[in-house]
Amino acid sequence: MLLLLLFIGIPLLEITLFIQVGGAIGLGWTLAIVIGTAVLGAWMVRSQGARAMLNLRTSFSNLQDPTEPLAHGAMILFSGALLLTPGFFTDFIGFALLVPAVRSAVYRYLRARINVQNFQMGPDGQQPRPSNPHGQPRDRVIDGEFKEVDPENPPQDGPSEWTKR
Repeated sequence: MLLLLLFIGIPLLEITLFIQVGGAIGLGWTLAIVIGTAVLGAWMVRSQGARAMLNLRTSFSNLQDPTEPLAHGAMILFSGALLLTPGFFTDFIGFALLVPAVRSAVYRYLRARINVQNFQMGPDGQQPRPSNPHGQPRDRVIDGEFKEVDPENPPQDGPSEWTKR
């Protein structure tokens, strides 16, 4: 029910804001603002998204909990979608999510309400077994052929390709 209200309420709010702002400053300026916020928002999302990816890679390489960098990346992605959507309310929310302090506050709010049962990472965690293209686990056996060579009576074929310099 909440999603239905959001899908109906947000477009109605945007239409109302378009009419109010367009009546106050004119159609041309209203369209210029909408296009300008989309361009500025795309540039900001790109730069902050790159920074979020760097933070995520750093957390993985340091074997730290990647939850916060992932959440920040998701919020930046969501803000990009909001900024590309024409409207003043969605632009306001999109720009707000590009502020790191706002993202941190949203993260803390969500973190307090979500209970993570288990999180494990690194060498102590369970490693997924590799599988073949059919989704079946692979054996760790490598098939091969060998020929036993007597060290006192080496073959007269010459050195192998592996030992040539």
